[in-house]
Amino acid sequence: MENRRNFFHLHLISDSTGETLISAGRAVSAQFQAYAAIEHIYPLVRNRKQLLLVLQSIDREPGIVLYTIVDQDLAHALDDRCRELGIPCVNVLEPVMTTFQVFLGSPSRRRVGAQHALDADYFARMEALNFAMDHDDGQFPEDYDQADVVLVGISRTSKTPMSIYLANRGIKTANLPIVLGMEPPESLLKAAGPLVVGLVATTDRISQVREHRELGATHGYDRGHYTDRATIQEELKYARSLCARHGWPVIDVTRRSIEETAAAIVALRPRLR
Repeated sequence: MENRRNFFHLHLISDSTGETLISAGRAVSAQFQAYAAIEHIYPLVRNRKQLLLVLQSIDREPGIVLYTIVDQDLAHALDDRCRELGIPCVNVLEPVMTTFQVFLGSPSRRRVGAQHALDADYFARMEALNFAMDHDDGQFPEDYDQADVVLVGISRTSKTPMSIYLANRGIKTANLPIVLGMEPPESLLKAAGPLVVGLVATTDRISQVREHRELGATHGYDRGHYTDRATIQEELKYARSLCARHGWPVIDVTRRSIEETAAAIVALRPRLR
């Protein structure tokens, strides 16, 4: 029963997908390690009927309310009800929007889901995602010159999730496994376009991750040696020497989140900022 005091309800209400709101809520929640949020997520809330259902849920399980709703009538209705209940209610984007309006001297158009418009940036992200999926795990190496970034590293250094994350930012990313004793393809060595980045981690971390994956799917690895620390050390040594020989920067992902690793990669190439 005592542990219940460590949980709180967090209501996240958006008139769009809610991605911005979820990221903000989780970023702040992470700063309070003694507490865990029970998330209630309500995307695409755009009319009174939908809002009423949300308010009923808040009535049943009151807690912190965060929202991104551009319709002022709906926003005021939500604020008023939360005030009656005596619970905190914050429009996450309003302070930022007000700052923009003051600085730019222009009112916001207050368009729902404006960041998800089907513009050139959106299609660039879709193209980058398709590229990342087509060029995962060393596929189509002849296309490396078309990439913005090529990630190289031994098995289980987060190359694939990192590729997908970068692609979501519109960065065309391919990834290539480094196998002990095998040279990278000539097409990578001759490619003038991409930034090539080596990803590494500690021996213990890689061994731990490999123990939890299904074996037999990666070319060049023997089951008996896949999680062996001595073998992993040799693989990492070879990967580092390969990167040093070709002048490729190396990032240790052991204690980095995907977001932190992405920021480090973007910082290495100014045109990706």
